[in-house]
Amino acid sequence: MSMFGSSFYHQTLRKYVIVFGNMFNDLTVSRLDKNGSTLQTLAIPISYSPKEKWLARTKDNPDLTAQLQVVLPRMAFEITGFEYDGSRRLPSINRNVSINSTGKLQYQRMPVPWNINFSLYSYVRNADDGVQIMEQILPFFGPEWTNTVNLIPEMGIKLDVPTILNSLNIEDTYEGDYENRRALVYTYNFTMKCWFFGPVKTSTDDGIIKRTILNFHAMDTGLKANTIYGITVDITDEEIERSLTSSRVTIQPGLFANGLGTSNSSASINYNLISANSAWKYAPNTFFYPSGVRYDPKTGQDT
Repeated sequence: MSMFGSSFYHQTLRKYVIVFGNMFNDLTVSRLDKNGSTLQTLAIPISYSPKEKWLARTKDNPDLTAQLQVVLPRMAFEITGFEYDGSRRLPSINRNVSINSTGKLQYQRMPVPWNINFSLYSYVRNADDGVQIMEQILPFFGPEWTNTVNLIPEMGIKLDVPTILNSLNIEDTYEGDYENRRALVYTYNFTMKCWFFGPVKTSTDDGIIKRTILNFHAMDTGLKANTIYGITVDITDEEIERSLTSSRVTIQPGLFANGLGTSNSSASINYNLISANSAWKYAPNTFFYPSGVRYDPKTGQDT
């Protein structure tokens, strides 16, 4: 049991890591001859790994001749830190709501904003490979690139998550003299504007309100009620029951049979068949009864 009353796991951080890695999983470098024709195109593998791991791998195999194309060029990335972002904080009293498969109301408190810092490393043997990778990344970050992430599927929550490129550093890692170049390391530092969500809870109430009826009553001037400055107050329930409904406003969802929302209730399918998660629209109606009618809330009919 969680210290906050419930245990939950939305795999949110995992989704952010996957989204970040997928942005750079289709980069390539080309090897050209002296005439500028392409001799070879290499897909650059990418993995989640700290920078120090690949530098240690390079030290353990100083020649890199047998596996040169396997080791370099390649890319790796890692999370380097988390920062709370109070500037994006939403009102804590707000809630996200949805309907589950049984028709019950689900709700979830507003997420909290955190920034995740990522570092992306490209390891190359020569400067041209590094520049090719750089020119495939920089044009898309001005300074941010936004991905839509399906964060909480059961709540239907998909959010646009910006990833900001903050800086680029180049490091020349080598052994021996300056002519024995080992590897160039390009380090791209990013900030992803993320959200983290709490548990999804299910309401204990029965069903969802799908139709609202508001009745306006024409009060009998002979009723005994206090009048102050022309405003009648202290009207009892019994007096309302004896009065007649002079007009009525109904509000319900409207949806065409093809799944598109409509504000025309007469063209809509029955409101009892409309799911709260569908693309419905508000379909209000106003009715006037010059002679007055009496509404029976038990039967839902006028008498």
